[in-house]
Amino acid sequence: MQNHYPWWKYLVIIAILIPGAFYALPNIFGDDPGIQIRGTRNSNVDTELMQRVTETLQAASIPQKSAALDLNSLKVRFENTDDQLQARDLLRAELQGEYITAVTLLPATPSWMASLNARPMYLGLDLRGGVHFLMEVDMEQAIALAEERYVADFKASLREEKLRYRSVRNQADIGIIVQLRDAKNRDQAEDLLERQFPDLVINPYDDDASLLVELGNTTISEIQRFAVEQNMTALRNRIDEIGVAEPVVQQQGNSRIVVQLPGVQDTARAKAILGRTATLQVLMVDEEHSVDSVVGGVAPAGSKLYKMRDGRPILLKKGVIYSGDNIVDAAASIDTQTGSPVVSLTLDAVAGRKNQRITGQNIGKRMAVVYSEQVSNPRLDASGSQTFDADGKMLRDKRNIEEVITAPVIRDQLGNRFQIEGLDGVDEARDLALLLRAGALAAPIEIVEERTVGPSLGQANIDQGFLSVVIGFSLVLLFMLIYYRTFGIFANVALAFNLILLVAVLSLFQATLTLPGIAGIVLTVGMAVDANVLIFERIREELRNGNSPHASIYAGYGRALTTILDANITTLIAAIVLFNFGTGPIKGFAVTLSIGILTSMFTSIMVTRGLVNLYYGRKKLKELSI
Repeated sequence: MQNHYPWWKYLVIIAILIPGAFYALPNIFGDDPGIQIRGTRNSNVDTELMQRVTETLQAASIPQKSAALDLNSLKVRFENTDDQLQARDLLRAELQGEYITAVTLLPATPSWMASLNARPMYLGLDLRGGVHFLMEVDMEQAIALAEERYVADFKASLREEKLRYRSVRNQADIGIIVQLRDAKNRDQAEDLLERQFPDLVINPYDDDASLLVELGNTTISEIQRFAVEQNMTALRNRIDEIGVAEPVVQQQGNSRIVVQLPGVQDTARAKAILGRTATLQVLMVDEEHSVDSVVGGVAPAGSKLYKMRDGRPILLKKGVIYSGDNIVDAAASIDTQTGSPVVSLTLDAVAGRKNQRITGQNIGKRMAVVYSEQVSNPRLDASGSQTFDADGKMLRDKRNIEEVITAPVIRDQLGNRFQIEGLDGVDEARDLALLLRAGALAAPIEIVEERTVGPSLGQANIDQGFLSVVIGFSLVLLFMLIYYRTFGIFANVALAFNLILLVAVLSLFQATLTLPGIAGIVLTVGMAVDANVLIFERIREELRNGNSPHASIYAGYGRALTTILDANITTLIAAIVLFNFGTGPIKGFAVTLSIGILTSMFTSIMVTRGLVNLYYGRKKLKELSI
């Protein structure tokens, strides 16, 4: 029979459409405003925390919709954003320093569907909104770090010219003081520094053997500009590592950076990763002196007292072998011998040669990995409210964390690869590797504002946009129904399945849908209808030529197929080019267009043919309702 599908083709259609409908279904449930709480290295997220959070919210009469634990966080849902923001402020004050608290949007998908990996697709900031961070670069610290680099450069330059000095130190609020051993060398040192560092202001200071070096306005401006640009680059790298689609990272003013994360799920982890200023340094353990020789907290010359993670003191030499700046790659993994998490590092050529030389000379001695991080929290008053200075700037308490992660014995000569052990868990290993891969921040940054953001075009415009899509879609359905009658019904059913499959694929791949993406969907609808129009007009032509209804159906689908394939393949090539060379909204348009082309090919040809065969295949026909 010409118009008869074998049973297995119907099974293929059903096997695609039913899962497609299932995986598209989560998108109708929407989102709940929520709070996500993640633990730091010294705190665990468990049932005790959930009970503590619940009791805190109940005491403040803030209703919660639900609370649930996952692998590494606690997620609390609320009925509205007002309750969400009140709970955030309350829990931040309650859990400050122990946990990371962040606002988020949590999918309202039933848990049984989520367990089958059925999740809603992401929506971009122009449709759904997301999380907004306003970050401020610590310019004072950026200048201080630059001055420390100048101190090291001055020492190297003076040593190279054999100009002996007593000290080169950075004096807060004054500048860099260079104190020479002999007053007669001061002019020579001044000429040297002016020649090598022409942007700095150098003047005699205090006595005949000292110089005062200050940063000029141009130099300060350049340092601040570099700090913002470097931090923006590092933030983009960190966001890419987290896996947020189509983020926004923009400079605001001279010292602030706006970060918008559309549709982000793990906002607590995003907040922790973006704001951290973690660095690593590798130093030798001072085995010539014991910890007991440290009197009154003063370590022997050339050494410094640190603490291990378990609180034990350890004495390290001050000379840094290499630091995080020398790391070109980092990967978290599990040690096959011990089963504990590790981070494998790859060093650049300079650090690799230095590591090889020093480890070769110190086999049997210990080498330590020091983890440093600057933590900044809002300063709270006795009532738990944030405090501000006279200019309205939020006051913050800063503290530095320095701890020795591991101090293993050097068993063999190492090269450009090194492995960090002694980590608390897989999450810490993964986050540390991410930070090292993304690159260090040029200066610490503070999250001064955090909020969820609504659609950038306004809810009214979004509603009108969706309404226009619905009206357009409805008019297409009505036209097909009136103009092609029964065959129009088949086309409309296939068109609905096409949209369902398109949404299902976007959801499965966790793609981000934006307004340009909706434009791609609308174009896909038009192309899907266009394919059916070609087929149906071909059937009409065959009927006018005197062919039988069954022969006309068979010829219409067979002869229109080549034209449909040519049109869709050329459009798919254009969409691929747009995706490869476009950015942002253009990529969003290309993604939905590409997926829509593939799904429309299936529904416009195979699904409509199946419906036609099912309805007409076994009938003796004298005419067709087309």
